[in-house]
This record gives sequence, structure tokens and C-alpha cells, in this order.
Amino acid sequence: MGDRFYTIGMAGHIDHGKTTLTKALTNIDTDRLKEEKERSISIELGFAPLKLKSDVQVSIIDVPGHERFIRQMIAGVAGIDLVMLIVSADEGVMPQTKEHLDILSLLGVEKGIVVVTKIDRVDEELLELVQEDIALEVEGTFLEEAPFVFVDSLSKKGIDHLKDVIEEKLSDVPSRDAKGAFRLPIDQVFTVHGQGTVVRGTIYEGAIQEGDILEILPKNVKVRARQLQVHHQKQERGFAGQRAAINLGGVSKEEVKRGDVLVSTQHYSTTSTIDVSLQTLKDLKYPLKQRGYIKLHLGTAEVYGKIVFFDRKELEENDGDTVLCQLRLDEPIVTRRGDRFILRRPTPVETIGGGFVIDPNGEKYKFGENTIEMLERKREGTPIERITDALKEEKFLTVKELQKHVDLQDEMVAECISELKEKNAMIETEQGELVLTAIFKEVVDLLSQDLAEFHEQFPLREGKNKAEVLQSLKQNYPMKLLEFTFEKSVGDEQLEKRGQFIALSSFQPHFPKKWAKRMEQVVNEIDQGGVQVEGWEHIVTRAQLPPQIQEDLKHYLLRTNKAFAFDDKHLVLAKHLKAAVENLQKNTEDEFELQDAKAVLNLSRKYLVPFMELLDRLNLTVRKDSKRQWKKREYDRWINEKK
Repeated sequence: MGDRFYTIGMAGHIDHGKTTLTKALTNIDTDRLKEEKERSISIELGFAPLKLKSDVQVSIIDVPGHERFIRQMIAGVAGIDLVMLIVSADEGVMPQTKEHLDILSLLGVEKGIVVVTKIDRVDEELLELVQEDIALEVEGTFLEEAPFVFVDSLSKKGIDHLKDVIEEKLSDVPSRDAKGAFRLPIDQVFTVHGQGTVVRGTIYEGAIQEGDILEILPKNVKVRARQLQVHHQKQERGFAGQRAAINLGGVSKEEVKRGDVLVSTQHYSTTSTIDVSLQTLKDLKYPLKQRGYIKLHLGTAEVYGKIVFFDRKELEENDGDTVLCQLRLDEPIVTRRGDRFILRRPTPVETIGGGFVIDPNGEKYKFGENTIEMLERKREGTPIERITDALKEEKFLTVKELQKHVDLQDEMVAECISELKEKNAMIETEQGELVLTAIFKEVVDLLSQDLAEFHEQFPLREGKNKAEVLQSLKQNYPMKLLEFTFEKSVGDEQLEKRGQFIALSSFQPHFPKKWAKRMEQVVNEIDQGGVQVEGWEHIVTRAQLPPQIQEDLKHYLLRTNKAFAFDDKHLVLAKHLKAAVENLQKNTEDEFELQDAKAVLNLSRKYLVPFMELLDRLNLTVRKDSKRQWKKREYDRWINEKK
């Protein structure tokens, strides 16, 4: 079970022992706030790592049980893989027990355990009655076949057995998709002294590593993941299913809020009109009228808006059916097809129902049966939608691989591929691999953005190491796709190969504005020295250039052949070297000795010996004992190159 990450949610009525049970399981008190400790109730979400016998990694989310904090509860359970419904033995099923169970069902949670707490407070007969009461309540829900575990958190009775049951249940739960595009709905934002802004949440999809360029939606703020922690332990990478705290560079705490979403790509839509399939609860107390005001809970977001029906004027009490409708929101959210949500009435407060997003980019439709039929088709998904969804998830597939994902006839797949290619919505490689044009452009944008930032930071360097660029993206994209995108971008002249480096085609190395004058001062001093130039260290130290800038300038001058190195300590400008070489060649025979060169150039031994060794390295001369011989062909070529 290695490399598998899960999040378990605690749900249940207030004061039924969720926080105490979490502490018994993990030895961590998740009530951090002063008010929580004073009132003995959970207000904010609490998190703790659970260690099991296997190497599976588990996070527990302790959600508030009080009705006033239901929005925190919804934000907490939105990303869980398994739930523990907590019911105290001395009180049994209570109002929030029922509401939490409804919400869990509507969010599509499929695996769970019923945990009866505080068993030391009741006798055996009452415990049996409580179990019967709970069994009746969960009948017909996803918890109908769930195991019951009886514990007392203070004495630790039943805790080891509960851990065994958790481990057994998780063995049947598939791990989340770490291959998809990274997405983390933010449920907490805070600052750490000396570190800056930190966000926390459950990674819904994909993976992240330190240094990744990310975006906060719906504000479209670009950030960098400077540091990553999982349960206070520094990590280089984080994966779907993990709770993560991420230190973000490039954004202040005031620019981020709970409900925002941290993403790595442009797969996610920012929208305020969504088509949905809504499953309503059977025991609604009040009807909900056409364009009635609603509160949407999706991921960690909480947004107000209006509901629009296309087949009725109002949602009546006790309907309990599935309604295809539209939500028009007061502010944008981040979502994609298939995301689960909860819908509540702001006043009088009650949970209306929940369901999933059919289309994150809804439009205005007419009232009537035609719209309902259209929404039904959308809900099922057209062949092209299924193919598009598969390629959004997997990024790069052969036709055979795509067919396995979408389960469509060969002819239908071929037809859809042809249609998508005609619309320039899909690219097919020479090897027969498929990628959506939008994803290809997305990778090009990320490559270009990475290089643009590198060029800005290191304007003297030729480019960035190709392996380093691709390494930063391979967490979210297959390497084959990255290689294809790189090669095509080079062919399209957006990017350039420069030896082992890659660069934007529009970029040429240049002096950074901040240091340009001091760099020009360095070049001028080298120029004034001619062939008998002062030591490099003395010149750059006088110019007060920082060490890294000194190195970059030196490599820039050498790489561009604007200067040549006599040795480790001396650089000479190309024009002075060329003049000296021409002078020496004209005034010596085909073979000459060190003394002949000294007579022509009038250089001290300090400069003469490195000068002659440089000629050897440039392949202009070859040394034979005490003499050197000119290599006429190489000399002519080198001189012509320098004209």
C-alpha cells in the first residue's frame, strides 16, 4: 500500500466526541483556538496524521458538529476518501447526525464506518438500543452495510480495533489521481513570521513539488510554491489525498481566502453559471421558488446565487427527486464537470440537496422540455466530451489507449478524433499520440513562462538547462508530451536549442539594467589594459559587482567570444587578442620560439607564457619541444571569423 494517501473525515453531532476520538487515535488535540478550548466545541477544521500498521499515509479531518459551523463541516468533508460517523452512546442519533449523513451522501462519499463513542457511560442494554437507532437512520444510505465500532476515547477501549477496521476499509478505497492536473481547494490561509503567506488544504488531484509555478483562482494570481509541509513535516512533493500546507511566494495573505483554489494548469474553469444535476432531500420544510436565493458549497467555496428551473416553477417539499437545473452565482467559482456540491437555503436555513456539475460553463436556456432533454444529454456526456475529458486527465494517449478510457466503438472514436482535428482542437503526433490543442498550448505557455522568468533573473546566461525545465513540469505532464511540445516549439521558432540550454527565440543575453553601468566599467578597464590586462578579480572587485554577477559576466564574455581567458586570472578582449595574434604571425617564421614572440609582442613572461598557451588551446599553433609551429589553415579561419 505504499505511496497511497487518504483523508478520513469525522462527522457527527456536537459533543459526540469527535475531537476526543481524534486525539485517542493520533495523540493530537485538533482544537487549537482559545475559544474552542474554552467552550469545548470545534469551530474550525482540525487535522492530524494517523499512523497505521501499513505504510499507507492517512490524514484525519475533525469537522465541527454545531449547526452554526455547518459550512466548515462541508469544506472539511468535500475531499475525504472515508468517513467515520460519530454517535455518542448516551445521546444516540441527533439533528446534526442526520444532516451530516445527508451531506455525506449528497457529496458522493461511498465508504464509511459508524463509531459509537462514550460506551463507558451506558449499560449493555442501552448500547443495543442506540445501535438499532443508528441502523434505522443509515438504512438506504452508503453506511447501510458499514461496520459498527464501539469505543471509549478516554480509556482507549476499542481504539486499536478501530484502527484495524480503518486499515481494512482503506484497502478497498482507490487512491486519488496523482496524474491529473494539480488542484487544492484552500480551506485555511495564514502567515508565518519570516515565511509569508501559507495556504492549507487537501490535494484533490495531481501532485506538487517545491518550486512549482501555480495559480490562485478565481483571482488569476501567479505564485510559486516555496515550501511544502505535510502535517508539519517538510516535504519536497505532495500528492492527491494528502493534507498540505504550502508557503506561497508572490502573494499576500489579504489576496487569498478560503474557497480559492490553487491549481497548476488551465484545465479548471472560472465560472458563475453552472448546469447541475441536483438530488433534493425528501424532508424539505419549505418550497424553493424559481430563481430562489441559494447558497452553494463546492469544495471549500461558499457562494450565494439563484437557482433556475427549466421544468417547474418551484421545488416542493418532499419531492426528493433529481432536478436538472442551473445555478447563477453572485461571484465566480472554480469547478469542472463531475465536481460534487451541496446546496443550502440561506434563510430559513436548511440543506436543499446536492449533486454534481454537468457543465461548468452554462448558458441561458429557454424554459421547457427541450432544455431538459439537452441537459440530460449533457449529463450522460457526448462521445466528444468523453474523449475530451479522458485527454484532459491523461494528457497524452495513443488511439488504443484512448479507446480503453472512453469505452466507445472504434469507428466513433475515429470520427470524433477527425472532428476535433478539423476544429484544431486536437493534435496528433507522427507517432500517433493525441493531445488536446488547449493542453499543448498550456505546456507551451508554462515553458515560455519558466524561461521568461529565468531570462529576467539571469539575463547574461544563454538559456536554462533543458533537463531542469522539463523536470519542473513532469509532475503534471507525461515526459513524452513535454518532449513533443519542446520539439514542436523549436520547429515553430518559439523556442531555441542552444547546446544543452533552451531559450525563448526572442531572447538574447544582455547586461541586466541594474548592473549595466558597472559591467561596462569592467569591460572598459579590460579594454584599457590591452593584452597586459590587470587581474579579473581586482577589476570586478573595484566595480563592486556581487559574486554571482561576476561569474555570470565572466561566462558571458567568454561564451560570446567577446573575451578570451589567458588563464584563470586574466581576460583579454577579442580585438586585442586578434591584433596581437596577427602581429605575431606577420613577424615570425612558420616556426618560432618564446624569445621570438617576446621580441615581437614586448610582453613580460607573466603574460607571454599564458598568451602562447592560449594560442595552443585555440589550435592556432602546435608546440614541438621549445618551438611552436603555426597552423596556417586554422589561423586563416580564426582571423576571418573575427573580422
